[in-house]
Formats: sequence, C-alpha cells, structure tokens
Amino acid sequence: MRIVSLVPSATETLFALGAGDDVVAVTHECDYPSAVLNLPKVTRDVIGPGLPPDEIDRAVKELTAEGRSIYELDEEELRRLQPDLIVTQALCSVCAVSVDDVRAIAERMDPVPEIVSLDPHTIGEVLGDVRTLAQAIGTKDAGVDLVQQAAARIDRVRVAMGGVDRVRVAAIEWLDPVFVGGHWVPQLIDYAGGEDLLGLPGEPSEERSWDELKAARPEVVVVMPCGYDVERGFEEAQYYGDELEELGARKVVIADASAWFSRPGPRLVDGLEWLAHVLHPDRMPEPPAGVRELVLA
Repeated sequence: MRIVSLVPSATETLFALGAGDDVVAVTHECDYPSAVLNLPKVTRDVIGPGLPPDEIDRAVKELTAEGRSIYELDEEELRRLQPDLIVTQALCSVCAVSVDDVRAIAERMDPVPEIVSLDPHTIGEVLGDVRTLAQAIGTKDAGVDLVQQAAARIDRVRVAMGGVDRVRVAAIEWLDPVFVGGHWVPQLIDYAGGEDLLGLPGEPSEERSWDELKAARPEVVVVMPCGYDVERGFEEAQYYGDELEELGARKVVIADASAWFSRPGPRLVDGLEWLAHVLHPDRMPEPPAGVRELVLA
C-alpha cells in the first residue's frame, strides 16, 4: 500500500503501527520519527516562518475568514506519487490542509485514492482513531496492541494519582493572544492529578485574557505553544515572562507541545507522564526527558 499522510500525528501513528515503509510522503511539519525527514513533502505553509505569535494569529484569522487554508497541497506531486490511501483530518483548520481541498484533489486523480479523515476531540477518540487507521491499512492486531499499551500506561498514572490533592493548573496553548488548551488537554491534566481551571474537555481551545488567568489563581502554569518544541516554547515564555510572573503561580513549566500535546497521537501518553511528574513528583518521581522549568525573577 502507498500512503500519504497529511497529519503529523497520523504519520507518527502509522510508524507506530509498523507501516512506515508504506508511507511515501508526509507534510512539511512531520518530523517524528526521524525516518520521515527524508520523505517527500506535499504541503507548504502559506504564512511562512519567523513571525511572532500575534502576527501568526492575525494571519490565521484573516485566511480562515476568507475561507482559505493556511496550508497548500502540492497536487502535482500527489498525482506523481499515486497513493492508495491519503490520511487527513477535520479537527482543526489551522493544523493541516483542509479536508475539503484534499477530497477535491483526490476526486481528480485516477485512480481515486481512499481517504481516511481523523477527527479526535478526547483521549478515547484518539485511541479510537488508532483502531480506525489500523483497520484501513490492514494492521488490526498492531492497532489493538498499540491501544492496549497506551491504555495500560494511562491506567498506571491514574492509579498513582489516586487520592492526591488536586493541583490548580492553567494550560496556555498560545501566548498572544492567550489561548487555553482544550480537546484532550484538560483530560490529561485530570489524569495527572490536576484541575484544569480554564479548559473544557472535548471542546476547542479557547481565547482568554491574562486577567482571566490571574483571577483563576493557578498553582502551576504549563506553557505549551501549539506546534512548538520545548526550546521554542522556552523562548516564547521568556518573552512573556512578566505576564507569566503576574499570574502568581508557584511553578511555570514549559512543555514539548509538538511532541506531547499538540498532536493527537501515541506520544500524548508521554505528555501525560510528564504532567504527572510535574504536578506530583512524589507519586511520579522519575522525570521524563525534556522537562524545562522557567525560573522567574
């Protein structure tokens, strides 16, 4: 089977299912596992690199208001690759190529490839999409194993957090304007022994104000700028250090959002284990790799 993945989380899942050799192209943002780095890229970012967060937000809002996607799909390259299956998503208009654009291009191809569109909003739906993808590529047993492994790790964390005093948490998914994490993020915080003060499980990320965050009185602030790794997140947090300090939290930590929170794939469980260590190191004493804490003056 020849597979084109238009979603980084789907790319990670395909490789975790053992189908990496069948993946013939990915997006320009796919960077895990390292084997994807040399694969053809069939998307590009319309906005371009290097903009500060407020300008990125403005550009995204302008494009979406015009009914345009922030990503473009290379139709010529897609035709050349002749995929049997295209994996895309309908969850977020700023996370990947529009599913409507994908379907329109696919219908012009001969033969027309199968399309699997993923749309998870919760941890359960993320695991359900693993099963869906495994079924589509003929690796049902591998899908069952992957889901069972993830579920067992989730259960271990939830058991370890039994009876703990809940830590008040604010999860910041963007810094200018401020967005708080939604979808699966509040669930992960709950499983890790925290109380998400602003996000709603299963619902989209929501724009808030710094005053609202301060009024919520978080004990721990998790900075997880969507799509950024821990180094880029640390840079952003330093730039907004005064605003973060004014929240009055006892701890501000920087997450590897790209690996652990932005992408609804297998590594969400890594994010859960990291959160559990950050919130309750006595219950989860071994810190996962990549923990960064912002020390405020």
